[in-house]
Amino acid sequence: MDRERERRVGHRFIILLVFTVFFVSCKDDEKQVEVEEVAVVEEPEENIEFGFNLDDFIVKRDTIKNGDTFGKILDRNHVSYPKIFNIAEKAKDTFDIRYLQVGKPYTLLCAKDSLETPKCFIYQPNVEEFVVINFQDSIHAYTSRKAIKYVEKTATGVINSSISATLEEQGLSQRLAYKMADEIYAWTIDFRRLQKGDRFKVIYTDKFIDDTIYAGVHNVKAAYFEHNSEPFYAFKFVTDSAKGIVDYFNDEAKNLRRAFLKAPVKFSRISSRYNLNRRIAYYGFKLRPHKGTDFAAPVGTPIMATANGTVSKSDYAGGNGNYVKIRHNATYETQYLHMQKRNVKPGQFVKQGDIIGWVGMTGNTGGPHVCYRFWKNGKQVDPFREKLPEAKGISDSLKVEYLQFIEPIKKQLDAVDFLDEVFEDQDPAKPTIKQSIN
Repeated sequence: MDRERERRVGHRFIILLVFTVFFVSCKDDEKQVEVEEVAVVEEPEENIEFGFNLDDFIVKRDTIKNGDTFGKILDRNHVSYPKIFNIAEKAKDTFDIRYLQVGKPYTLLCAKDSLETPKCFIYQPNVEEFVVINFQDSIHAYTSRKAIKYVEKTATGVINSSISATLEEQGLSQRLAYKMADEIYAWTIDFRRLQKGDRFKVIYTDKFIDDTIYAGVHNVKAAYFEHNSEPFYAFKFVTDSAKGIVDYFNDEAKNLRRAFLKAPVKFSRISSRYNLNRRIAYYGFKLRPHKGTDFAAPVGTPIMATANGTVSKSDYAGGNGNYVKIRHNATYETQYLHMQKRNVKPGQFVKQGDIIGWVGMTGNTGGPHVCYRFWKNGKQVDPFREKLPEAKGISDSLKVEYLQFIEPIKKQLDAVDFLDEVFEDQDPAKPTIKQSIN
């Protein structure tokens, strides 16, 4: 078979030429070789997803609609309620079917029979995880993740107006802007007052699901920001692997953050400040001190722990509604009121930025917000008037390890050219990006 014919064969079929030399004749000192062509057909790849061969089923995909429940979905697909109840009971230790969220995708794997009877229910609470409730033979449930690939990249930029605009011009994720402004340099650089000509370099990791689905920026490994001609290095480092505590430190091992976040919610506004002299018309202008700071945000907005600590209370009480209280150390405590739902239990250790609940309107509240209360030595104070401590630094025993750890990363970062320093034959409108798979 000639090469032109080979190219016309479908991509799933590979034609191999197998040469077999078997008959050799020495007559007249000439060797004759028989060539036998054997066509080997490679079977098509299996259509695997969620650990199942989808070709074995009738696949039905949909999203959770308003009013949908696990029972209603299976009922309209010809599963009896006694069986639904049995499935739910046996699956509840792995996944509570009551918490299906509107808009989240699900997949039914159905038998190839006249009723298209469901055999497996797969729910995707996010782009990475999926919950399998398998009831083909015995009933069992489990949670798994899709294959994830991390790609390390470097990028640079020069500020003309804002970091967001710079990243947008280069087609880079705005998540990078958030990470640098709110996570890494929040306490060292005021990103609302950046100067034209400020510039940055960053080493970060992008995340891809099943090799092709972009899932955003995973983390920032290191960064360099030049603000008002002053350099600011930042390197990610694990200070407590047992508790999963990660911080950013500069090239001299100094922690870049404070012990407390500025706010327990992102992208919010202060609707009411700490005010011991507050008077409200609704209550006849009687003195009603407000010992918290209210952050207005839509219902369902994640509420974060503003510092590392241990949950001392997670409960419901009168005017507080659903609330969480965290003991950070012998001096400081914080409290978060009016939650829609709590996400932590008493005695649980939480890290700064962990989601402890979601904004709601429980208790005495006129609108969706979180009332953030702050205690110092047992007394409620205004956190915005307190000189809050810096985050814990690197211990002397870890400092040598840290400096050794960042040495090659700093060399990698320093080797990246700024966009205003690249060669003229490169397109200055695009970032300098290097990719490698971890």
